[in-house]
Amino acid sequence: MRRALERIVERHEILRTNVVVNESGPIQVIARSIRLPFDILDLRQLSASERETEIQTLVRTESETPFDLSSGPLLRVKLLTAGDAENVLLVTIHHIVCDGWSVSLLLSELARHYQDLSAGRAASPPQLKIQYADFALWQRERLQGQRFERQLEYWRNQMAGAALILDLPTDYPRPEKRSVVGAQDSILLPASLSEAIGKLSRQEGATLFMTLLAAFQTLLFRYSGQEDIVVGSPVAGRSMLETESLIGAFVNTLVFRADFAGQPSFREFLGSVRAATFGAFSNQDVPF
Repeated sequence: MRRALERIVERHEILRTNVVVNESGPIQVIARSIRLPFDILDLRQLSASERETEIQTLVRTESETPFDLSSGPLLRVKLLTAGDAENVLLVTIHHIVCDGWSVSLLLSELARHYQDLSAGRAASPPQLKIQYADFALWQRERLQGQRFERQLEYWRNQMAGAALILDLPTDYPRPEKRSVVGAQDSILLPASLSEAIGKLSRQEGATLFMTLLAAFQTLLFRYSGQEDIVVGSPVAGRSMLETESLIGAFVNTLVFRADFAGQPSFREFLGSVRAATFGAFSNQDVPF
């Protein structure tokens, strides 16, 4: 397992990268090699309930332990032995070098390397055509001149006069000082509803993202009574084929503005969301 993870670190420069701030601003500093922090903890002496409590404690502690961006690896690994045939692999990575898409890549590569090494196949993984630093340089060069000004002008026009606050009815008044404290809640949609959403999307030439975004904006409109609804959504930010297999932080935030003036039907509104979504993705290089 350790060697499989080391192969991934060898293949992806971004996992050997620190971010250092100098007089010019933040820069990437890429190490030729790093010593991967890999701790093994044996929890088999604990009872089942004690093991579960200890695992949750370790998970919480890891998530709350900060990284030093300027020194040391920006990922940590712990292998927790919970039984003779049960282990928990805890991988903690700073968001500056990894996004949600990257997690899927990391797990896929980890499974492949682990299987190869377990079977005695010790061939080195293929080299990547480009690294994250190449993409960062390309993006910086791209966001200059007329292209940058054109995209910036698009977003200025899109956001002109937008409401700064969504006035939702809540049990408590909005605090004077803004905070980033939040929470999340997950629900399962019935299969019949999921099928109906998919059918509506196909009929209207929209993606599931567009249909669910339109539904969420409609919900906010119903709660707030505001006709001008602005929603931000993280997107993968991988507009190049070469970036599909790269681990790194490509994620960007796009802003989707909705206009409920004139009381459009949901199908009419979905059509406007579809058009706005295409425009936003076409101008996603300018980050928010």
